[in-house]
Amino acid sequence: MTDTLFKEVHYSLGGLIGDIGLGRIGLPDIQRPFVWANSKVRDLFDSMYRGYPVGYFLFWQTGAEGTDAKVIGETNKQKAPSLLIVDGQQRLTSLYAVIRREAVLRENFEREYIRIAFRPQSGTFVVPDATTERDPEYILDISGVFNRPTHKTIGEYLRRLAAAREVSDAEEEKIADAIGRLAGLTNFPFIALELSQQCTEEQVADVFVRINSEGKKLNQSDFILTLMSVFWDDGRTELEAFCRAARQPGPTGQPSPFNQIFQPDPDHLLRVDVGVAFRRARLEHVYSLLRGKDLATGEVNLGQRDNQFGKLRDAQARVLNVTYWADFLNIVRAAGFRSTKTISSVNALVFAYQLYLLGRTEYGVDGFQLKNAIARWLFMSLLTGRFTSSPESRMEQDLAELRELKSADQFLMRLAAVEIGTLTDDYWTKTLPIDLATSASRSPALFGFYAAQTLLGARALFSKSPVADLLDPPAQGQKKALERHHLFPKQYLKKRGIDSVRDINQIANYALVEWDDNIAISDVPPANYWLQYAARFSTTELEQMLEWHALPDGWWNMGYDEFLIARRPLIANVIRAGYEKLSGSAV
Repeated sequence: MTDTLFKEVHYSLGGLIGDIGLGRIGLPDIQRPFVWANSKVRDLFDSMYRGYPVGYFLFWQTGAEGTDAKVIGETNKQKAPSLLIVDGQQRLTSLYAVIRREAVLRENFEREYIRIAFRPQSGTFVVPDATTERDPEYILDISGVFNRPTHKTIGEYLRRLAAAREVSDAEEEKIADAIGRLAGLTNFPFIALELSQQCTEEQVADVFVRINSEGKKLNQSDFILTLMSVFWDDGRTELEAFCRAARQPGPTGQPSPFNQIFQPDPDHLLRVDVGVAFRRARLEHVYSLLRGKDLATGEVNLGQRDNQFGKLRDAQARVLNVTYWADFLNIVRAAGFRSTKTISSVNALVFAYQLYLLGRTEYGVDGFQLKNAIARWLFMSLLTGRFTSSPESRMEQDLAELRELKSADQFLMRLAAVEIGTLTDDYWTKTLPIDLATSASRSPALFGFYAAQTLLGARALFSKSPVADLLDPPAQGQKKALERHHLFPKQYLKKRGIDSVRDINQIANYALVEWDDNIAISDVPPANYWLQYAARFSTTELEQMLEWHALPDGWWNMGYDEFLIARRPLIANVIRAGYEKLSGSAV
């Protein structure tokens, strides 16, 4: 019989929590520091309360204290971890956070407490909301059940419930039993498989990847981040720190990746890393490369692995360069996109950043030419949804086209060729108007319209203020500075028998107006409010406003369907004008 690298060990939940509290069980760097959504934690407690199995844990015996593993929670520990969680970290960290009432790290890199409510009469668990908070039937935070004597929890709950309604003796007995059963979950049995201390870090990482790949729980970026934790932990730490800093303002006057346009996850920047380092987008291939595997023979070479990680280190130094990052974000703004709210595809930003870094650091493209080329590319790829469907395949194809290029001119010509082949006359006159026949609130075509208005210096409808300034105001009140206004108001349409949300919320029925004008117009018919607001402007100003907002002459007197059909090609023309101004070909 083949010797196994693990043994089976039985634990109680209380024993596990105690070991975490002491610091004996810790979190290895191959795991990510995020926990489940509260709804999943609720479901976990519900399953345990019902006596259902909830899975096993996989631990790794390090054989010695003083490892570099992270401890769970924020309190000081008596011991350094000697038993590390390889699989089951989300469950165990969540259980520990609730039972010990410790804050957890969320994906936005902020800490918060997990609160789960419990209704003893029915034995149900819920994520508390405003309704639950006012309902005396619930224990609002089960953490308290585990941190004080059970009889006190029962007594306090019964007194609160009795103040709201009459409670029978039978109910009291049922409630006491339910709360006691909840408190008894610390005796819930768990099975752990403990990997031997003879396992190397690479073996542990391989076990982790194999277990999770079977159930498709993780994606390829998780596997690569796992390898980074084993072979280049500082690199992964730098990625996570950069992403955290992109979400939080840094010290005044200090360089920082913080911005309102692109707040990436580590997965996003990892994709930029591997695109710059290897000209690849299929992360399954990159995972093999980083393990030192020859994609042709399947053989693993440790020297090759070190070489590939060297390429990744070099690429990441450029990806996390704050000067390059700030320059790229200015290009995004120059393309007409002023905030994350008007960007329909993060993948488009990821690929555009790859192109920017390759053009600047490998092909030596002139800065002025590069910025213009990347801005055009970004406008094109966001407008057409180039990376919305099967993004990895599309990125792989686009990167493959760059592998044989040798010069700055070839690089620029390749980008221009894709643009020309994508934004044809047929696209502008046929495809784009069809794309505009939608009510999708995050339509690429809609956001392309906003970007074009920004590029053309358009003012908001009925306003002297530029769209660009209102999309990116210096301060935000309770109302957005700029709102989408139904040109044919909802109630007006409903009175005429048009009550479908899809029909009412057509892109061609929207225009950007300042919030106070939107409120004032309300449900007034367009033939009425247009005359009132048109009086603010001269004939020349009105003509310019109609052009900026793609409004047909006499639109306010049109039938609704007639108006939509007439406006869509005009919106497409405005978007085309914005792109042509960006490309320098506008007349």
